[in-house]
Amino acid sequence: MSDSVVIIPTYNEIENIEAIIRKVFTLQKTFHVLIVDDGSPDGTGQKVKELQQEFPRQLYLLERKGKLGLGTAYIRGFQWGLERGYDYIFEMDADFSHNPEDLTRLYEACTTQNNDVAIGSRYIKGVNVVNWPMGRVLMSYFAGHYVRFITGMPIMDPTAGFICYHRSVLETLHLNKIRFVGYAFQIEMKFKAWKYNFTITEVPIIFTDRTRGQSKMSAGIFKEAVLGVISLKINSFFTRYIPASSQKKVKENSPSSLDKILD
Repeated sequence: MSDSVVIIPTYNEIENIEAIIRKVFTLQKTFHVLIVDDGSPDGTGQKVKELQQEFPRQLYLLERKGKLGLGTAYIRGFQWGLERGYDYIFEMDADFSHNPEDLTRLYEACTTQNNDVAIGSRYIKGVNVVNWPMGRVLMSYFAGHYVRFITGMPIMDPTAGFICYHRSVLETLHLNKIRFVGYAFQIEMKFKAWKYNFTITEVPIIFTDRTRGQSKMSAGIFKEAVLGVISLKINSFFTRYIPASSQKKVKENSPSSLDKILD
């Protein structure tokens, strides 16, 4: 049994899925992998089922009908991981833009450095992006400045999707109330973890754009992120964020009082 599961959402990743799974399973640290597939017509889900015969105790699959959004895929994966007792739950892309070898560095940032969230950051040490056109690099980089300006959140790469969460973070964030489904989802998760006073660190990584398959970025996703940041900030004025450590004390003394506050 591993204490860690890596959630990989997929839609039409047949060109990458087998290689990414095998790479994770070659790491010295044992990770389990959960694929959340949104009904890929290219056979991604079927390929995962075939690989499950080879890795029956490490590889898992959740199949959904149709494209339901990145955020909902991760939320379902988080819930699955919490139900099965994993202590560390990871987000990672299927296309090798995130180097699987960095999973161990994110894990150690949480386990040995006592952080609750470890973010694989493209911008904590300059700009570490390979194969992106300059326009997209600039858009991503200045999006980070925009998010920090609006929210006050001191994270250099708030849209990053390569992350390790300790289970206590996901248990605290009320996953059924996460609103966004595209890249704004990544911002919302980090913002709420920060507001709940969890310890967050950024681990420098090199992000390499996919060489196989097609990007899932769209104008709608970008628009959601831009407007979503403003919405997050406004809503935070009307939300009481009780740090997890304080929640535990309140619950021990008066469970019903905590429930009323959170509702």
